[in-house]
Amino acid sequence: MEYDIIICFETHVELKTKTKLFCDCAVTYEASPNSQICPVCTGQPGALPVLNKKAVEYTIRAGLALNCKVNRASRFSRKNYFYPDLPKGYQISQYERPFCKKGSLEIMGDEGRPYAVGIKRIHLEEDAGKLVHSSGSFDESDFSLVDYNRSGVPLLEIVTDHENNPMHSTQEARAYLEKLRQTLKYIEISDCAIEQGQFRCDVNISLRPRGSLRFGNRTEIKNMASFRYIMNALDYAA
Repeated sequence: MEYDIIICFETHVELKTKTKLFCDCAVTYEASPNSQICPVCTGQPGALPVLNKKAVEYTIRAGLALNCKVNRASRFSRKNYFYPDLPKGYQISQYERPFCKKGSLEIMGDEGRPYAVGIKRIHLEEDAGKLVHSSGSFDESDFSLVDYNRSGVPLLEIVTDHENNPMHSTQEARAYLEKLRQTLKYIEISDCAIEQGQFRCDVNISLRPRGSLRFGNRTEIKNMASFRYIMNALDYAA
């Protein structure tokens, strides 16, 4: 039996703002651990967040570059999960009303013709902290520490549409990621430095019998930060 591959990405992009999303702490990648923090980004009781206007402008700029509809009204929500790198116990994100939705990014498809990959939504959220392990291997580490300098950095999430023009091969997937990174750098909202965690992906893949309209079971591979490893993961899953 022959199968169709359905590939989608949730791409997380750290924005190139001077300060964090809800406080005045500096966004820097060279400061010593836990030196760029305050009561807001570490979730202290009574701290009040104030939205970074530049982060909103960058989000709208991304939406326009990706042919999205920009919503005139949006809403932030709490995404609850408990993990050491999230001091509040929830992440300020968007769900019902993101800033942008229903867009596309044109790539060269497998058939040698332009193909518009569907963009389902673009929303703005705060990044979490970073776990630092005592060894290069997580399994061999005796302990882990948390650096909260990254906590609260503006993070753009760009979600492709599995129902409208998803990607159908690893070649299209790589073309999409490369074109997306190039576009975001060109509009100057992020440096997209992969080695610094500024461009990361959750990879979603499923298979279905060729010609079927029903989607298969989805496999999600979290927090990938290398094009080569993303392609290896897709080849393995397919």
